[in-house]
Amino acid sequence: MLTRVARLHGTRDLRVETQEVRQPDPGEVLLRMAAGGICGSDLHYYQDGGFGPVRVREPIISGHEASGYVEAIGDGTTPLKVGMLVAVNPSQPCGKCRYCTIDQPIHCLEMRFMGSAMRLPHEQGMFRDRLLVPAIQCHAVAEELSPGEAACAEPLAVCLHAVAQAGDLEGARVLVTGAGPIGLLTTAAARYAGAGEIVVTDLTDAALLRAPAMGATTTVNVAQNPEGLAPWQKDKGTFDVVFDCSAAGPALRTAFAAVRPRGTVVQVGVTGDITIPLNALVGKEIVWRGSQRFHHEFAQSVDLLSRRAIDVRPIISHAFPLERAVEAFEQAGDRTVACKVQLTFGG
Repeated sequence: MLTRVARLHGTRDLRVETQEVRQPDPGEVLLRMAAGGICGSDLHYYQDGGFGPVRVREPIISGHEASGYVEAIGDGTTPLKVGMLVAVNPSQPCGKCRYCTIDQPIHCLEMRFMGSAMRLPHEQGMFRDRLLVPAIQCHAVAEELSPGEAACAEPLAVCLHAVAQAGDLEGARVLVTGAGPIGLLTTAAARYAGAGEIVVTDLTDAALLRAPAMGATTTVNVAQNPEGLAPWQKDKGTFDVVFDCSAAGPALRTAFAAVRPRGTVVQVGVTGDITIPLNALVGKEIVWRGSQRFHHEFAQSVDLLSRRAIDVRPIISHAFPLERAVEAFEQAGDRTVACKVQLTFGG
């Protein structure tokens, strides 16, 4: 059987091609893909050929946040049934290395993550009409959930893990820098975790307009109002926790100024080397924690989405069929109007 795929050959060289797909072996399922979201890393691969040291060195099928319908099931025991809508977990830790054996599979030494150019050969992604995948990576969602919502399970899992890094947020004052999809989903996850006040910053009004629907109590356009966070910077800072989802130097400096002494900054956004306010980090005894990917949070994400305990519909801004993949990627790069841009499948 032939299936269409969106394969990136180099910077801004994305082609819709065809390749063979076989029937599932025992323990595998064949999915008829439904929706897939364009992530920031996908966009960096498309626009710049990679990010930081991670470069596209061979053709790669993009996409690591997607949903699909079960079309065929290989032999073996699985709760999945033909016709079910599932969210696909792109993370495949080995289960055997030193980190997997101490319950830190996020740091697996042999991690395979779909749609990632980190390893060579690259791990191929999910932007295709049909996908063969281990059944264990498929999580059934509620019948009333749309494919687009189900495809948000992966980015929401990233944000649930980030919020877990911050500890107890009940009643906390929280700052989220960057109102892209990850910033907005982090806002929603912080609200679900009980945060009392959530201030969200960004450089564009279009991004900030979606923030209240995701749980923000206040929004600040720091391009139009560079001193907008000044009230929260008084007396050595106000926020208990800052989630930096921008990875921008100015935003991080503002975060260090606005977090209270012994507060926590969770680093969600990634970039190359940047200058940090080391004196503030030391002088205020700030806890600065990184946050990468997820593990058990994927199942939690599917549960929250299925119950619409977290509603991701406000962030889904555009949907394009697979044959218009280039247009979709170009749209995703325009933050003045786009938030979460998704591809739809059906070939």
